[in-house]
Amino acid sequence: MATGNKPPMVQFKGIMKRFGKVVAVEKMDFDIEEGSLVTLLGPSGCGKTTLLRMVAGLEEPTEGDILIKGKRINDTPIHRRNLGMIFQNYALFPHKTIFDNVAFGLKYRDVSKNEIEKKVTRALEMVRLPGVENRMPSQLSGGQQQRIAMARAIVIEPDVLLMDEPLSALDENLREEMRREVDNLQQMLGVTTIFVTHDQREALSMSDKILVMKDGRKQQEGGPESVYNEPVNHFVAGFLGHSNFISGEVVEVDDSHVHVRIETGDILFAENKGGFSKGDAVEMIVRAQRFDAFPKEEFKPVQGLNHFEGRIKDRSYMGGEVSYFIELAADREIHIISMMRTRLYKIGEAVSVQVAPHHCHLIPAE
Repeated sequence: MATGNKPPMVQFKGIMKRFGKVVAVEKMDFDIEEGSLVTLLGPSGCGKTTLLRMVAGLEEPTEGDILIKGKRINDTPIHRRNLGMIFQNYALFPHKTIFDNVAFGLKYRDVSKNEIEKKVTRALEMVRLPGVENRMPSQLSGGQQQRIAMARAIVIEPDVLLMDEPLSALDENLREEMRREVDNLQQMLGVTTIFVTHDQREALSMSDKILVMKDGRKQQEGGPESVYNEPVNHFVAGFLGHSNFISGEVVEVDDSHVHVRIETGDILFAENKGGFSKGDAVEMIVRAQRFDAFPKEEFKPVQGLNHFEGRIKDRSYMGGEVSYFIELAADREIHIISMMRTRLYKIGEAVSVQVAPHHCHLIPAE
C-alpha cells in the first residue's frame, strides 16, 4: 500500500511503442510509487498490455525510457530485471510438480537447494496452499492454479510484480475471492505492483492509483475515488461505472454553484470547482447510484438539492438493487440504480428524482 511519500520504483519517461505505422502506446510519462499497486485500466487494444510487456522486456520501446529504482532497464535482459509475472492463463508447466513450478525462478538465481525448499514452502504458505508441493497442476482447481502462479511470482522476491488480466479466466465468485487474495498479499509483501485489467471493479477496489488508457493514450491518472468522482472526459466517466451525461448550458455562476439549464428546461446546480463561465456548453455527469427516486405524489423537495420529474420507462430487478430508466421531458431519459428498500416502481409510474449538487460533475461539452 502506498504512503504518498515514497520515491518512485518505476518511471516511464516519454515511452512510446509503434508496430509499423500503428502507435500502440503514445508518448507517456508517469511514476509508480514504491510499494503501491497501480492499475492500467482500459478496453481491449488500448495499449495497457503492451505497456506491461515493455516493463517485462517482452517488447522494446520505440522511444523513451523505463527506469526501475532509478536505473534505465531498456537494454537489461529479462532475467536480470527481477520481476515477478502473473498471466491470465497461469502459464504453469503441466509436466512439472508444484514444487518445481514455484522453484523455477530460484534455480536460475544461484540459490542453494536447502534455501529453495524453505522459500517454496514459505511462498505456498503465503498463498494458503501448504503441502501441495508434490502434486501436478492438473490436480488443482483454477483458483488453486492461480495461487501457484502467484507463489512462483513472489518466491523470487521481485522488485516489481506484473499482473496481466490474472483473474479474467475465473468465474465471478472465485474472481471476487482472488481479488481479495491478491490485494491482501500485495499489502502484506509491500511489493510494487502493476496490474492490467479491463474490469472497473477490480481497478476501483484494489488500486492505489489508476491509469485509464484509450487508443494508446493516457486519459487520466489518480486515486480510485478521484478518477471515479471527477472524470476528466466523457470516455473515463463512461468506462468507470454507470453514468448519466446531461447536456446543458451554464446560465449563472456563483461562489458555491454552477447553474446549468438542461435540455428539459430544468435548472440544475453543480458544485463550483472552477473553470466554467456563463454561456459555456457543458455535460453534467451524474452516477446512476447518486439519484434518489420518490413517488411523485409523496415527494417533498429538499432545499438545496436538484429535483425533476419523470416516468418509469424500463426497469431491471437485480436482487439487492433495481435499475430504472426514467423518461423526462424533451424526449430525454436518465438511468438510476436504486437500493431495493421498499417496493418496485411500475412501468409508467410518475416519480420525482433528486440529486445533490456535489454529485453533479461538470466537463466541457465534447
